[in-house]
Amino acid sequence: MLSLNLPTYSFKIKCAPNGKKQIYDRIRKRYVALTPEEYVRQNFVEFLIQEKNYPPSLIANEISITYNGLKKRCDTLVYKKNGTIGMIIEYKAPHIEITQTTFDQLAIYNMKLNVNKFVITNGLTHFYGEVDAENATYHFFDSIPPYESL
Repeated sequence: MLSLNLPTYSFKIKCAPNGKKQIYDRIRKRYVALTPEEYVRQNFVEFLIQEKNYPPSLIANEISITYNGLKKRCDTLVYKKNGTIGMIIEYKAPHIEITQTTFDQLAIYNMKLNVNKFVITNGLTHFYGEVDAENATYHFFDSIPPYESL
């Protein structure tokens, strides 16, 4: 796979009966299709756990929500210890440029979830920020916030 702007991690990868590669998702506790976006997700989740000490038990991948009657899927949610959502993460494949459309996608999810901290990453470029709902703007950080500040 492509080298990412993240530390290097080892993963369990296997070949499915259909011949396609799968990667073990330790959050969902099962193998999933190894797509470029999934590779970014698995690496970023490992970064959160191993480098930033985010508790694996408070991370959830592929969470379904319904907004205006439409089913949507959040890539990753990080929960606070009190059970509320502390951060939403949106992944793109490394070859996908992060554009305003990506931020708009995240904003749609956030209308339902009302989460103030977010990450958008394609594995090469990372945006860390906070939503200022009162002023309808974003504030960006230089690095991922520590888990305790969620």
